[in-house]
Amino acid sequence: MRYRVRAIGPGRAVVDTEIEAGSEAELRSVAAARGLMVLTLSSQASRGRAQRFPLLLFNQELLALLRAGIPLAEAIAALAEKEGRPAVRATLQGMLNALREGRTLSSALEAASGGGSVFPDLYVAMIRAAERTSDLDQAVERFIAYQQQLDSLRGKLVSAAIYPVLLLGVGGLVVLFLLGYVVPRFSHIYEDVGGELPLMSRLLLEWGQFIEANALSGALALALIVGGLVALSRHPAFRAALGRGLWRMPMVGERLRVFQLARFYRTLGMLLSGGIPVVAALGMVSGLLTHTLRGRLDAAIARIREGQGFAATLSSSGLTTPMAMRMLEVGERAGNLGEMLTRAAEFHEDDTARQVEWLTRLFGPLLMLFIGGAIGLIVVLMYLPIFQLAESIG
Repeated sequence: MRYRVRAIGPGRAVVDTEIEAGSEAELRSVAAARGLMVLTLSSQASRGRAQRFPLLLFNQELLALLRAGIPLAEAIAALAEKEGRPAVRATLQGMLNALREGRTLSSALEAASGGGSVFPDLYVAMIRAAERTSDLDQAVERFIAYQQQLDSLRGKLVSAAIYPVLLLGVGGLVVLFLLGYVVPRFSHIYEDVGGELPLMSRLLLEWGQFIEANALSGALALALIVGGLVALSRHPAFRAALGRGLWRMPMVGERLRVFQLARFYRTLGMLLSGGIPVVAALGMVSGLLTHTLRGRLDAAIARIREGQGFAATLSSSGLTTPMAMRMLEVGERAGNLGEMLTRAAEFHEDDTARQVEWLTRLFGPLLMLFIGGAIGLIVVLMYLPIFQLAESIG
């Protein structure tokens, strides 16, 4: 991580500089070695996608080295030596320094994060639990499988959304081109045509004349509308309001609830399989749920802490589906609750992917039909006066 530092130099002069370090403690050590007395410091966010820590790749490489029999500190050192990105190498070097000081890997991860979000709290807690049971390689393998499943589901959803979005974008541009360029040109052709034009054709041609007379202001208004929508989409309050509106929709709200519960089950299953107690694991994953479901989870945690059954409590709190309820009951009786949570997540994720694919196949042709109808209607309304003129001449 790169830090912006203001310090007193060897000549008693105040200097401003930037220093790469894996943690604040390492930064102060580097500054002291340079003869600097730190006054203030602030971390700078990594710039660009290339500076983000590749957590999945790090775990895959670390697992390969550990399975090859290489000690943990030497494995981290090897990863730091081959890394070419300064920010990532500094993070790994900070972890290595902490390990050489005799600290555990979980403490090294926290120190390397420097209070940031390089290593998620869920990941650090899983590593801490694995240190108590001495199955670090298995914990890393579970996290890799967990992350790959999430990435696979996200990729399926994005792939399913690409075609409708492209179709809507291209169709919208064609309609805008017709209404903003072609129709105004046709309006001049019919200015001197005698006879009464059809109502819809007249309205369309009046629209073309209006656009031609106010082309600059219309383009500016369109740009402002697009910019406003983009700005609103980035505002947390707007996103929250949009999310609440989607959740109130009859069919969409239920699918969103099942999707969130699937992610909740998968993360919770990973933590329980890693040896983290149920109550602690539930508290860690509460941030994955919406405000409404989070309130239900808090009430469920209180009841589980009092000794009530896990599956029955989640069911009474509205945090299960019929299929998940049966799996959780079996897992609770057999003592493999983490595995059953993972299986419930897989079932609902596959079901969600199938439904999204089905909706995409249905929505694509319907959207194409709608856009084609809109374009065809505009073209027919433009040429209808010509057809009428030809009929009157005939």
